[in-house]
Amino acid sequence: MAPYHDIAPMPEAGGVIPDTLETIAREGARRLLADALRAEVDAYLERPRYAPGGDCTGYRNGYGREREVGIGTWSVTVRRLSAETQRLFARLYLEGLSSGDFEPAFRQLMGEKAPLSGSTILRLKATWEQEHEAWRARPISAAYAYVWADGIYVGAGPEGDGSCLLVVVGARDDGRKELLAIGLGYRESTESWADVLRDLRDRGLRAPLLAVGDGALGLWAALALVFPATGHQRCWNHKALNVLDRLPKRLRAEGRRRIAAIWSASTRALAEGERDATVTWLRGAGQADAAAVLLRDWDALVAFYDYPAEHWRHLRTSNVIESIFAGVRLRTTVAKRQAVRENALYLVFKIVERLATNWRQLDGGATLMTLLLAGARFRDGLLVEHPARREDVPMAA
Repeated sequence: MAPYHDIAPMPEAGGVIPDTLETIAREGARRLLADALRAEVDAYLERPRYAPGGDCTGYRNGYGREREVGIGTWSVTVRRLSAETQRLFARLYLEGLSSGDFEPAFRQLMGEKAPLSGSTILRLKATWEQEHEAWRARPISAAYAYVWADGIYVGAGPEGDGSCLLVVVGARDDGRKELLAIGLGYRESTESWADVLRDLRDRGLRAPLLAVGDGALGLWAALALVFPATGHQRCWNHKALNVLDRLPKRLRAEGRRRIAAIWSASTRALAEGERDATVTWLRGAGQADAAAVLLRDWDALVAFYDYPAEHWRHLRTSNVIESIFAGVRLRTTVAKRQAVRENALYLVFKIVERLATNWRQLDGGATLMTLLLAGARFRDGLLVEHPARREDVPMAA
């Protein structure tokens, strides 16, 4: 997937990761590191915490006071075991939690001749795997009005094998966003996406009203197979990027401004007017190819107008997924250090699980979502048919 370059994020799309996201990332790092250290202590003492001592050669020494451990340009709060432990936490994070780096890091703490269980990290990964498998097998009972889908390339596994993580996020019937699927796929193919969607369907997911994604053909073909009634909304960030990539640098600022005027229009008719003006400008500047790209899949670009205006900021882009993985990429390079794709999958799952707690709930809450899921109809973001009365509601002037 092409990186986002030469295009400013939409103001409402969360282009700048908020401070709370960094807080969640720090907490995720702290917990992952604490789990690793706790598992190593259990292995060294050959018993879990609070188990009878028996014949052992060591004991836990308590936690002590909390300290801040500096990591790069930020810090993680840990309960202090010792100065060596603080350095260990920093080293483990900076090493990206790569299993090959655990041994030298632990030997800094325990000495060159200290016994170190090589299976400790394997057990930790096994725990993540079990948690992922249990999560992936859970039944789905809630109704979801919207889903966002995207393929994320993390660089794990054999170089150039085309592996990616297929991610699906849903908007629940109470307005909260929830991670629905994260699994391994191959180049966002139709078959890979269809496998993910069928699995969700077989576990109880009913057809969402609208799916939001980029221009990858595999996703839309798979949706047509598995959830043919689900509407399609193309991501405006991806569309803008595709148009601007075809323009010379001297025209990109104006192109960006015009595209923003299209997607931010208050009605579909106004959006079409801005589109036509932009197409005329592009063709007049000798950029017919860019104009053709803008016009392509137009209906899927403006599907959001048939949904509540309160939800538009969430529906116009797939930044729900992009922003969370920006946080993953900023805080760790661990996925790229994994030679086995599955190991990267389990670790990224745990990190996303932490970061996802910061997803913004859809405006309007459960009341609006209930109305929407019950069959209410909207035009240009306004309610025009109430599901209970099944009669037209006068549109606001």
